[in-house]
Amino acid sequence: MLWAGRMRLGTFGILLMLVHASAACEFGPYPYSITGIVCRMTKPAALLLNQETARVIQAAFRNAKFPNITGERSMRLLGKVAYGLTNIQVDDLSIEQSEVELKENDAIHVVIKNVTAAFKGTLTYGYAGTWFLRLFHSVDFEIESSIDLQINIKLMCQKDQVAADASDCYLSFHKLMLHLQGDKEPGWLKQLFTDFISFTLKLVLKSEVCKEIHFLAQELANFVHDLSANFVRDEDISIDISLASAPLIKANYLESHHKGLVLYKNYSDVFSDSVFSPSLLTESRMLYFWLSEHILNSLASAVFLDKRLVLTIRGEKLQALFEVEDTEAQQKAVQMIFQGTSYNDSVAKVWSLTHPKISLQPEGTVVKSLVAVEVSIFPPGEEPLMVLYMEKEITVTIQAAYEEKKLILYPLDSRIEFKVFKCTADPSGNDPSIRNFLQTMISVVGIPEVISRIEPALTSLMNNKRLHLFEIRNPEIITRKGYIIVQLDFGFPNHLLLDFLEKRL
Repeated sequence: MLWAGRMRLGTFGILLMLVHASAACEFGPYPYSITGIVCRMTKPAALLLNQETARVIQAAFRNAKFPNITGERSMRLLGKVAYGLTNIQVDDLSIEQSEVELKENDAIHVVIKNVTAAFKGTLTYGYAGTWFLRLFHSVDFEIESSIDLQINIKLMCQKDQVAADASDCYLSFHKLMLHLQGDKEPGWLKQLFTDFISFTLKLVLKSEVCKEIHFLAQELANFVHDLSANFVRDEDISIDISLASAPLIKANYLESHHKGLVLYKNYSDVFSDSVFSPSLLTESRMLYFWLSEHILNSLASAVFLDKRLVLTIRGEKLQALFEVEDTEAQQKAVQMIFQGTSYNDSVAKVWSLTHPKISLQPEGTVVKSLVAVEVSIFPPGEEPLMVLYMEKEITVTIQAAYEEKKLILYPLDSRIEFKVFKCTADPSGNDPSIRNFLQTMISVVGIPEVISRIEPALTSLMNNKRLHLFEIRNPEIITRKGYIIVQLDFGFPNHLLLDFLEKRL
């Protein structure tokens, strides 16, 4: 589910997932109505991400393909002097400062100050004297430079996802000094070639470095989009994160809006009644995710259709479930249900008969589901026997938290209504002791047991998407009528940038 000062490339690479300009995409007259997911990144997050500038800028310089530079000039007494710079490579690079500013409804303005870079290569030159004397020389050279970088990043929508245009790029040179073979060559030669080469070299550096920055911006946009799409996909179930509307670019935050439609085989999801408004989110935290109630309901439908809402309990777990109370009434009910068969020779199956209905309310997430429970015993030497079958409508309110890199679910009040009840120990269904025992067992142990299975499963799923590698600080999960807000502060996930640099460059 996805935050000013000035920033460096690493910053805008992450921001690309969040915003876009609407030039290449068309949206309806009421785009918020189809908004299922919203990401908001505030100014403090942009400033934090700005600390990672150096790696991406270094990559831009080092991956730039500098062409050979050639030229010639007529000189008195020397005749024509021709030169060529070949094998130009960046030998060293450091960055003193980088800043980012969000230009409202315009662009992300990036300034990288005092980029100190050393370029090395080979200088070959030759000249023809007045007496047709031809001399050719080849020497190693080093160029010291100090550069300021300015980039205005335009964000666009292409194929319903973010694309970046960083072609508005400028390099300002404070210093460009040529050293020939450790300054062993005559001073006049150094001065001659410095004058010849400076202007051309500046143009080449600007062209190639800005071209590489533009390429990196596009690649980072694709990388983050793919990363986000993978995070909301598990086997055949995924969420469509196509953009639903043009982003908001404010002085204090960036915000993007996504459709959030659930995709599953032939399951068709439609959504056109979103309650989202930018005023629902604040600016006090670094990162916000807004999720519509519709998404959770659609996910519940997809999970149900994928037959994932099935739980089998046996052995010690089954014993703990049925021995919730050490009372005579409990012992009698268990004896009647299991007919003396041990828990190791018994199995309970729990499954959802219909997809759960989810309602988001201020007090929490309300889940309503029609659930079936079937208990079978396997007496030694006899045929298996179903001793209990019941269908019940369960309504439970749940609050969620993310603590110590684990999802925690807190069940609050619950309501249970029996719809079908069949028990071999009570064929008439008139014995209240068994039903009362089962009512207590389900509310006190059964629901917490199911939730205890869901917690690690969802945590494992999120960890498989590498969420645990993020430094998430003070996350809050807030439910309101019809939507949920996840808000948090974070530390920059260095592994993302390393992945990008390793895989894409």
